[in-house]
Amino acid sequence: MYGSDSASEDLERTAFRKAEKKYKLYYQDTYRSPKKKKQPKPVDLSEVLDFKSILESHDQNAELPSGIAPVRCGLDRPVFSIENRPGFYFIPGALTIEQQCQWIKESLTSFPQPPNRTNHNAFYGPINDLFIAAKERKILVAKENSNSECNPSVSNRDAQGWKFFEEHETSSKGNSCKSISASVLLRKLRWSTLGLQFEWSKRNYDVSLPHKKIPDTLCQLAKKLAAPAMPSSEDFQPEAAIVNYFGLGDMLGGHLDDMEADWSKPIVSMSLGCKAIFLLGGKLREDPPLAMFLRSGDVVLMAGEARECFHGVPRIFTDRENAEIVPLEQQFSHEDDSSFLEYIQTSRININIRQVF
Repeated sequence: MYGSDSASEDLERTAFRKAEKKYKLYYQDTYRSPKKKKQPKPVDLSEVLDFKSILESHDQNAELPSGIAPVRCGLDRPVFSIENRPGFYFIPGALTIEQQCQWIKESLTSFPQPPNRTNHNAFYGPINDLFIAAKERKILVAKENSNSECNPSVSNRDAQGWKFFEEHETSSKGNSCKSISASVLLRKLRWSTLGLQFEWSKRNYDVSLPHKKIPDTLCQLAKKLAAPAMPSSEDFQPEAAIVNYFGLGDMLGGHLDDMEADWSKPIVSMSLGCKAIFLLGGKLREDPPLAMFLRSGDVVLMAGEARECFHGVPRIFTDRENAEIVPLEQQFSHEDDSSFLEYIQTSRININIRQVF
């Protein structure tokens, strides 16, 4: 990970890195003026594959772009493959609007709950009911003489080191220890893990860690969606999931998902919320990647040779013109609780479901 300067320079020159930079969010210099709102630099999207348009064209006149092929698999949705990326499957609009809303809610309220781990565990320990606390404008405060900032002998992993308080309580306390608002913590939530827990520092699954099983409804959905990529006569066995959370300007750098035992089994990747650009490269970072749009409800499968391909997400679109979440907004607007709507208007969630063994 930490190579020489020349190695870093080589990485910057790879085809994958060039594509990341091409689509990454950059702002025009005019934002330095205090009177002007930040404006994103324009980006050329003409080479981005659009499976929504591909599906519409296929439905109307049975035409497909060169290199894109339909997959006959018995699924009740159209499935497409890319001829020079064997093992990669794209299912546009695979999830109904009701399913999208359901898994957005679960991703914010249930999936980050202990004993499931999140990126916050390393510093704050397990955090209960983060989404509720953010909605109630609570503040997470380091308990006096318990957090390492107040008492170096206590580990940051100590779950008893931090506690939520009402906003007015923290102002009256005058607590000298650290504090952070729940809403900021929610916006800094980057990942949570379901089922078997992935140990990021060791890059493997730690079966000894306590965990909740993946909800049965999600397991059944993943099994159904995985079918086009599964070896014949075998069923997908969901054993772990990583949920990624993206906000404005966030990206997921090029990487491989290579910690599972059997790469013939797919990763089932469900997109929720704001539209994103997904890069699918080759087996080397020097291989030019394909760029494609991912919209809320789209599902991607990566199995076999596709598991050896570098991939990443360099951009999400949170502006109203490009986010393409009007159906989600309409669905959530009928609910009394506006918190889910407010979150997803500027966010993307990705649920990656895996068979580990």
